[in-house]
Amino acid sequence: MLTAARSLEEKLVAARTASRALATASTAEKDAGLLAIARAVEGGASRILPANELDLANGRENGLSVGLQDRLRLDEARLAGLATAVRDIVALPDPVGGVVRGSNLPNGLKLSQVRVPFGVVGAIYEARPNVTIDIAALGLKSGNAVVLRGGSAAENTNRVLVELLQEALASTGLPADAVQTIDEFGRTGAAELMQARGFVDVLIPRGSAQLIEAVVSESTVPVIETGAGIVHMFLDQGADEQMAVDLALNAKVHRPSVCNALETLLVDARDAERLLPPVLAAMREQGVTIHADDRARAIFADSVPATDEDFATEHMSLDLSVAVVDDLDAALEHIRRFSTHHTESIVTNDIARAERFLAEADSAVVMVNASTRFTDGGEFGFGAEVGISTQKLHARGPMGLPELTSTKWIVRGAGQVRG
Repeated sequence: MLTAARSLEEKLVAARTASRALATASTAEKDAGLLAIARAVEGGASRILPANELDLANGRENGLSVGLQDRLRLDEARLAGLATAVRDIVALPDPVGGVVRGSNLPNGLKLSQVRVPFGVVGAIYEARPNVTIDIAALGLKSGNAVVLRGGSAAENTNRVLVELLQEALASTGLPADAVQTIDEFGRTGAAELMQARGFVDVLIPRGSAQLIEAVVSESTVPVIETGAGIVHMFLDQGADEQMAVDLALNAKVHRPSVCNALETLLVDARDAERLLPPVLAAMREQGVTIHADDRARAIFADSVPATDEDFATEHMSLDLSVAVVDDLDAALEHIRRFSTHHTESIVTNDIARAERFLAEADSAVVMVNASTRFTDGGEFGFGAEVGISTQKLHARGPMGLPELTSTKWIVRGAGQVRG
């Protein structure tokens, strides 16, 4: 590593110092650092993949779920995708210094509200080494230092990734301390990070509902809450059958371990006998276990009984909860009861019902006739994402560069005093 072993507080102080350098770095300097990171990720497979395989072996031995193993796994293709995402961030506008609004007052004062970095961004996440690269890259472009707690499941992978990130930054003259890992301090380190108000400006948790709730409840650092994804799709009366099959199947099986994967399928009772059999048959062909309510089981017998616990669960696996509901009102009521306010989608040919669903489904992302898998910073054109915020203050939905900035007011005068 580039730095000798240090205490957690020493790392936080170093991150704060690095954040001041990043805040004044030019776009060209930050982009040079990002390109060095992309090259390091592409060229670092011989260091990254053995560490990742060690983490995967430990995970299998310790009973890590299949879904989390998928999130943990890196390979050549995924590394190439991460490098591409970093280069995509290079192509995006630098948010720092952007003017949000401004005006000239009658007394001659000139006001402007401009975007500025947070300073130091902390992140706590589980078994997701891609997040290490995503947050470091987005943090760099937005002028923030990052302090990362990536969890024990990915500790070896994250250690190598952070080493590569620090080497890449140093090679371009940027402070290596702009990216720190505190994994070596374990859960104690995570607890201290949550209490590091004054060192850390904002904390972003990514992971299970339990992890997020713990961070929100215990942190004295301001938290941007990312949410678990109990994601719904509603098949409306009159929905196109092939579209329903294609969208539901993609949303569930394309990558079931991620937070934008479909977890609950709702179907209008007036069309359930037409829509459910082809959709669920396609699911079963892909190995999906159907957890169906009584009305759905009466139509599709190759299923197991669903409980309220199923509808309240983010499966992150090839399991799908299914319910037949009376109409759009009932679908919206079910979503209000069980949703984590992440993503909801309606499949419909009725414009009025589509617009009503968009207006009344109270989630970060609401869709019409689209797979929920599109709720993603990369897919939205952000290059990558820090997370998907399910709260309503500051940021909501996939968080890219602007969401990693705050603002300050600039006032330019010529000697004015207030009367």
